[in-house]
Amino acid sequence: MKAKIVFLLLISQFVFSQTNFEKAENLYDQGKYTLAKSLFETLLKENPNQLKTIEYLGDISVQLKEWDKAIAFYQKLKTLRPNEANYYYKYGGVLGLKSKEGGKWVAIRLIGDMKESFEKALLLDPKHIEARWAMIEYYLQVPALFGGSEKKAQRYADELIKLSPVDGYLSKAHIDEYFERYKSAEKYYIKAIELGGSKNTYERLASLYKVKLHNSEKAKKILEQYQEKNKS
Repeated sequence: MKAKIVFLLLISQFVFSQTNFEKAENLYDQGKYTLAKSLFETLLKENPNQLKTIEYLGDISVQLKEWDKAIAFYQKLKTLRPNEANYYYKYGGVLGLKSKEGGKWVAIRLIGDMKESFEKALLLDPKHIEARWAMIEYYLQVPALFGGSEKKAQRYADELIKLSPVDGYLSKAHIDEYFERYKSAEKYYIKAIELGGSKNTYERLASLYKVKLHNSEKAKKILEQYQEKNKS
């Protein structure tokens, strides 16, 4: 009888934790990060090594721009699961965000670890799309003195074309846009639209027209094309 009571208590505690986890997830999906954070912190006290809870807390810290907290959460994930590529990708990503906001000297201090993290993610998962995007951005943003290079960025874009042609064309367009080669960027965005046709592809081309080419009418038309194509 005593064993049965203990078993029921364990089951009820498990159900309670699951319910709170689902509530926290829903709050996160709704963008209510502070409320979700409170629930996830309670869950973490109950189970300090629950990977998904730690990851959510890291993601919430990013949303709240609490870079050091996010770094600590992702570092813990890497320690608990050292062969998970996505944890290295997220760790490198938050280092990039911190360096961008912290200025030149913070960036100089962090760029080595950031690059190493993205490279580790690709080593663990050679098909990791987001880590390649991150490396492209890295080589575009970092000064040549510290290894920045369009040639290296293009190499990762070429790899993306083989893995995910739409991402590859979008990345080629992004590189051309960065170097103000707008006609070439336009051609790659159009290729991405023809191949994928997602909302993201149309929005990126519209942004090029509106922000870089100062043609709001053309931007409006490209978005209208997407809406017309996707009428239910």
